[in-house]
Amino acid sequence: MATSEAPQPQGSQQPVAIVCVGMAGSGKTTFMQRINSYLHSQQEPPYVINLDPAVRTVPFDSNIDIRDSVNYKEVMKSYNLGPNGGILTSLNLFATKIDQIISLLEKRTGPDPAKPDAKPIKNILVDTPGQIEVFVWSASGSILLDSLASSFPTVIAYIIDTPRTTSTSTFMSNMLYACSILYKTKLPMILVMNKTDVKDAEFAKEWMTDFDAFQAALREEEEAGSFGGMEGEGVGGGSGYMGSLLNSMSLVLEEFYSHLSVVGVSSMTGAGISEFFEAVGEKAKEFETDYKPELERKRKQRADDKVANREKELGKLMKDMDVSGKAPTRSVEPDMDTLSDLDDESVEGEEEGDGADGLSARYNKALEESGGPTGEDHSFTRYLKASQMKM
Repeated sequence: MATSEAPQPQGSQQPVAIVCVGMAGSGKTTFMQRINSYLHSQQEPPYVINLDPAVRTVPFDSNIDIRDSVNYKEVMKSYNLGPNGGILTSLNLFATKIDQIISLLEKRTGPDPAKPDAKPIKNILVDTPGQIEVFVWSASGSILLDSLASSFPTVIAYIIDTPRTTSTSTFMSNMLYACSILYKTKLPMILVMNKTDVKDAEFAKEWMTDFDAFQAALREEEEAGSFGGMEGEGVGGGSGYMGSLLNSMSLVLEEFYSHLSVVGVSSMTGAGISEFFEAVGEKAKEFETDYKPELERKRKQRADDKVANREKELGKLMKDMDVSGKAPTRSVEPDMDTLSDLDDESVEGEEEGDGADGLSARYNKALEESGGPTGEDHSFTRYLKASQMKM
């Protein structure tokens, strides 16, 4: 059933980072275990990262585990946080070491000179917290994803609980969430319809590709009163607002569906895993051709903006320092050195003019009051002059 080698899941020699996200209960961790086991069976062991600090046990071995660096319970106690706040703060603390993580990934996934015959790692698997909003919409999640995407082709695998999306309303809710994640991360995405051993995913694929099929299912649910009406009311029974909203959303998301790959898998039986890695290979090529140039353009724009701001600030500094050679147009306040020069000049003026005679008179008067000798002896004046000349 399995081939001798796993499908090549990348369009280049770099390993592909597969980031698994999904709502709680969607089977995300079990899916991680299944694809990890599949790659090992194909003699292509991946590099596994666990970013869920609150999980107690995982059914796979992690090369990098956030629980080794951050104690989730201690974070909650130290900062007086709840479960979601503890997860978010743990991710924030872990994200401060992202440069070390990327360096380690580049070292581990590159060729090893000591082992030239060893196969290079071709896949990086990343498991995320079940509280999907904590990872996708947080600053630390953006830092982790952007850092991965700047170094490796990165693909988002959005895990969906297929049996829970059989109604049009829950299906549309999942599609809207997937749409928001796609435009937030700006990375290629694969919709993984999990638990196909319980419910086949063909209905979801049909709703995404055939507008009339979704409309027929929507009318059927309206007639059955699934949107709040009484069963048997006929066409128009139930909430007309909900039906019109879902109808409008299906039209809006028609363009969104064209950018997605949909794969039905069963984490329990392993069905559809090979198709998933084929989709990963296609999305990795799409990353290289469509997403990577955009990332490079944004990175270059940020660098150019930084240089422009630096030159602007330098121009302001040069203008303030008045190094352009032009005469200053504003009055210049004398500095401390200028003031000291003025003081020296005033002292010299006193020595050359009446200041010295006045000082001698005050000196003689002080001697008379103290009973000392008086006269024309200007030894004190000469002493002052000699002292100032030495200075």
